[in-house]
Amino acid sequence: MRPYILAFALAAAITPASAQSTAEETGVNSALGIPPETVDFVRMAAQSDMFEIESSKLAVERAQGPVKAFAEKMVQDHQKTSAELKQLLQNAKLDIELPTALSEDHQEALQELGKLQGAEFSEDYVDKQVDAHEDAVDLFKRYGEEGSNADLKTWAAATAPHLQQHLDMARDLDE
Repeated sequence: MRPYILAFALAAAITPASAQSTAEETGVNSALGIPPETVDFVRMAAQSDMFEIESSKLAVERAQGPVKAFAEKMVQDHQKTSAELKQLLQNAKLDIELPTALSEDHQEALQELGKLQGAEFSEDYVDKQVDAHEDAVDLFKRYGEEGSNADLKTWAAATAPHLQQHLDMARDLDE
């Protein structure tokens, strides 16, 4: 590991919560196996769901066969997890606002997909699903193992295997 990356990782691990958010976004926490803060987990889980839903709606319109069937399942499953997350936040009376728009990275990825058609679209969609689900599985596993909110921790641990199934399905489509 390059010295400046290690220095950033160490600084992020020992500085206030705002730096932890940066460490989570940059992947430093993931690389070090550090669980996300609750606010980071909620925000990133919601962002992931929004991207899965929006990109999969596009795939339902443009893809065929197994890719279209996968996309339909992603819309249904991620709408369900979005509703569950919202309900958990309300029940726990956590003062965490859910994002209402895609992150800049997710917006760019969706715009890239929007420019494609046919087999090129399906290939890029599946690649993006593999990447998104790898990130989601990691996020949910880390929070499910060591998250600080008991209800969200239980939900993350229970949801991670379903996300792993999504990842496995996407990888099968990618072959």
